[in-house]
Amino acid sequence: MALAVSPLAPERFPDIPVIPGVRFAAGCTGMRYRNRDDLMLAELAPGTTVAGVFTRSATASAPVLWCRASAKRGRGRAMVVNAGNANTFTGSRGAADVKTTAAAAAKLLGCAAADIFVSSTGIIGQRLPVETVVAALPGLQAQLDGKAWEAAARAITTTDTYPKGSTAQAKIGGVTVTIGGFAKGSGMIAPDMATMLAYVFTDAALPVRVLQQLLREGADRSFNSITVDSDTSTSDTLLLAATGKAGNKKITRAGDPALKDFRAKLDTVLLDLALQIVRDGEGAQKLITVRVNGAASSQAARKIGLSVANSPLVKTAVAAADANWGRIVAAVGKAGEKANRDRMKLGIGGILIARNGEPVTGYDEASVTQHMKGRDVVIEIDVGVGKGRATVWGCDLTHGYIEINGSYRS
Repeated sequence: MALAVSPLAPERFPDIPVIPGVRFAAGCTGMRYRNRDDLMLAELAPGTTVAGVFTRSATASAPVLWCRASAKRGRGRAMVVNAGNANTFTGSRGAADVKTTAAAAAKLLGCAAADIFVSSTGIIGQRLPVETVVAALPGLQAQLDGKAWEAAARAITTTDTYPKGSTAQAKIGGVTVTIGGFAKGSGMIAPDMATMLAYVFTDAALPVRVLQQLLREGADRSFNSITVDSDTSTSDTLLLAATGKAGNKKITRAGDPALKDFRAKLDTVLLDLALQIVRDGEGAQKLITVRVNGAASSQAARKIGLSVANSPLVKTAVAAADANWGRIVAAVGKAGEKANRDRMKLGIGGILIARNGEPVTGYDEASVTQHMKGRDVVIEIDVGVGKGRATVWGCDLTHGYIEINGSYRS
């Protein structure tokens, strides 16, 4: 079905500069979609280091299992990503199809198959038309272009209503480095490591051990702090590739002060991509920000925040601009984390609604309702236990979510 662009979408895809050592190409195989690109090839320069974080799902896809193994090597020469078919729950044939794809790309680039990262997204339980993928790779190689960011981002989408990209520049020891990336995701979004598919690139020179730590910590603050519908995908993959072309000073540890700006800018790009996914949540009309304070730990705070953001009752109340804050209280209580009912504070849109276990006398519900009619709804909770804090992001639940998922395979 044709989907209208989310009302929360950015005005346009960002202008991401060419990153030396990275080129992209996109093409149409017709494996599920018609008249649109559904296959992406990203070529990486020799010597590129690659870090990754992947779904913890017990039913992880064949491509995820392949990428986990490749990531242990810490280097890569290409990424091949298809949309429309997840190559999940396809047995030994699915694993063989990943190997065939990687081998074909490796032959074109003159590298080992293990240096090729393969990702798939789409319908579960259908065999990947691997012959079609392999046949398309030479044509993609012939059109590789360092400027083709948006085409690459569009090619990996499924129910997304817009391509998602982000970029930033940072300094490492006085040397300017560029970060750019894109992601796909709209439904089946509840992170358990990272979520969806996301690919980030930089010309910084960083060893894989450092790259891996930066990525894991950044993913925790971004992709692991968003939710659309509480469902974790079988295909969740987040890769970060560093080509080393910037020629910055040698870095040996993630705590090096020279990485302060790079870490901050990488986190900015990861969070930007993560929030674009939430803003494109299937049927979403509003972004929900949940800020939790006073928890036993930051992990506990995030768990409480996700309990609120995942609550169908909270999500539908937000959709209807209904200031039914009792649903938020209930969601906090079911999270399984410590919360002091008689010390809790709750606010929406900066308006204090409840404290010390009861409503604030005479609070202005009309102002809360007005805030909830907007596109950005902010919920603030203090559970009165400790100093743990976290922010998570979600979206409202509308009829659009049912319509999109009810017709997903038709």
